[in-house]
Amino acid sequence: MERLQDGPPRDRLTSWVVTLAITLFAFGLRLWHLDFPKKVVFDETYYPKDAWGLLHKGFEYDLVEKSNDLLAAGQTTALFKQPPCGRSNAIDGICSAYVVHPPLGKWLIASGEWLFGMNSWGWRVPSAVFGSLMILLVIRLARRLGRSTMVGAIAGILLCFDGLQFVMSRIGLLDIFQATFLVAAVAAIAADRDWFRHKLADHLIATDQADLGGRYGPSLWVRPWRIVAGVMFGCATAVKWNSIYALAALGVLTVLWDVSARRLAGARRKSWWALLGDGLPAFLWMVILAVPVYMASWIGWFRTAGGWDRQWAVNPDNAGSVLSTLPNWLGSWLQYHREVYQFHTGDFINNAKHTYEAHPAGWLIMARPIGIDAQNGIKPGEQGCEAVNDTCLRVISGLGTPILWWLCLAALIAGLIYWVAERDWRFGLPATAALAMYLPWFQYTERPLFFFYAICIIPFTTICLALCLGKLIGSAGDPHRKRNSWIASSLVGAVALNFAFFFPIYTDQLITRKQWQLRMWFGSWI
Repeated sequence: MERLQDGPPRDRLTSWVVTLAITLFAFGLRLWHLDFPKKVVFDETYYPKDAWGLLHKGFEYDLVEKSNDLLAAGQTTALFKQPPCGRSNAIDGICSAYVVHPPLGKWLIASGEWLFGMNSWGWRVPSAVFGSLMILLVIRLARRLGRSTMVGAIAGILLCFDGLQFVMSRIGLLDIFQATFLVAAVAAIAADRDWFRHKLADHLIATDQADLGGRYGPSLWVRPWRIVAGVMFGCATAVKWNSIYALAALGVLTVLWDVSARRLAGARRKSWWALLGDGLPAFLWMVILAVPVYMASWIGWFRTAGGWDRQWAVNPDNAGSVLSTLPNWLGSWLQYHREVYQFHTGDFINNAKHTYEAHPAGWLIMARPIGIDAQNGIKPGEQGCEAVNDTCLRVISGLGTPILWWLCLAALIAGLIYWVAERDWRFGLPATAALAMYLPWFQYTERPLFFFYAICIIPFTTICLALCLGKLIGSAGDPHRKRNSWIASSLVGAVALNFAFFFPIYTDQLITRKQWQLRMWFGSWI
């Protein structure tokens, strides 16, 4: 009974004060000079402009060749290509764009542009908000798993000082939104585990039973936290498709938890009935529910006539296709998805090359970080450069905090051992989430892949590290607690100092070339 009633600590007020303090600090740090550089960097050449189209017409526009220069000059009225449009549709004299990611992340970027305008502040503020929300969610999730506000605080502080998470929170790309929705979904799954076990305990108390006595127990079809998880997974998939791997892996894990909970409650062999009795509603709330959530992100495309492929099903040239027999909105939408899938897996992308492509085998050790922006060869006297016999530069590097990433890799391995060998369930959830967002990339290594995709991994490996440090510190009565607390504090402090050392190349600050070289620890980082 006690094991069923176990849950997060009861220091609710204190825990929220700690959570909000760390989150607000992280948010302030991410807002510092957020609009600099006041231009498009890296893949901001796509998503903020797509968002601007969504905001004004409900679909993404095709762009003129020098749209980045126009934005840098503060012009927003001549960004979009005029007919003839080729394959795309045209509405109000503007051509639609062929895009290969769902709309939700771009709608979120559009919210910043709606509030603050089509400028670097407007298209980056939503990323800063979601990057900070991710830290809040990580704190709450780690606290629940570790049964300790201290463990939650450690996880939040560590993630606050991760370079990749910091950089991705300060540019207008999609991945920070996907990662945050995934953390929210995983946090809901953890909350559902506690909720379900508490309901089983409540059932035993209400019926005055010591255990279920071999019976299956109550059927709990409506589980609020699973509904939340389904909505969050739908949102994550509406940013990037590969979120479905986490949905699949964690959906299996949560049903296996149900089997374990019923066995603990005394269902014995009938605990396996949970594979159907709890598995079917889990599929309903986490998979089926995610579909309309995903589709809702396409509302702008559905409601307008000018989006890419929007009229495909009624085009006479496509009359022989099965999809053309469906309603126009549905057949055209499915065809668009088929075309996007072919883009992501076809010869064009598989034969492409990129300077910063990184094989996933090296992600967890940061073998090849991503360059976000660079201005080289700034001479002494320019922009305040005070170099002597040297030049200055400004760079933004998508580089994780090295000490943190290397500790997280060790913690992931340790967490898998704790989970499998010691049956410590707490490590199973973040480890499964991390691997679900990592291992599937190995099937796509023929195409260019990039280190910044690992933004969906680091929140969960950071939680593994926080749990490991919690185990190191030990309980209140541990005779080595004071010594081990100093070790854990030193590791967290080392991460913070390491972040501070790399801060200039996370934030496009003016430094000399020699100072930059001090931060390029390996040739593959250049």
